[in-house]
Amino acid sequence: MKIAFFSLLAAAALAPAVAQAQDAAAGERVFAQCRTCHQIGENARNGVGPHLNGLFGRKAGSVEGYSYSNAYKALDKVWSPENFTVYIKDPRGVTPGTKMVYPGLKDETAIRNLIAFLQQFDATGKKK
Repeated sequence: MKIAFFSLLAAAALAPAVAQAQDAAAGERVFAQCRTCHQIGENARNGVGPHLNGLFGRKAGSVEGYSYSNAYKALDKVWSPENFTVYIKDPRGVTPGTKMVYPGLKDETAIRNLIAFLQQFDATGKKK
């Protein structure tokens, strides 16, 4: 009886971690929405939007060779999974004046998966 109780406690303790699990393969499918404007990977280039290699830990508006909007040039933020989560839900609401026309991604699981996909790529576009 004691073992079953402790097993139940352990399962309950792990449940939030399982619920928060990220799936990079599913995130790659979510990224299909982003591909119209953004590239990622070893051969990524700037297009309508900047490439997304090494996104997390990078200062917003800092990709060399990309022409950012004034709204983005004025930002003083370093991308993190937390601020990206807020941003991707409503890019134009978070950064009025951005050139990004994407209406936003509202699904929390899709956002977590997208983050897992993006986190795979270092600044050179190589998978970590």
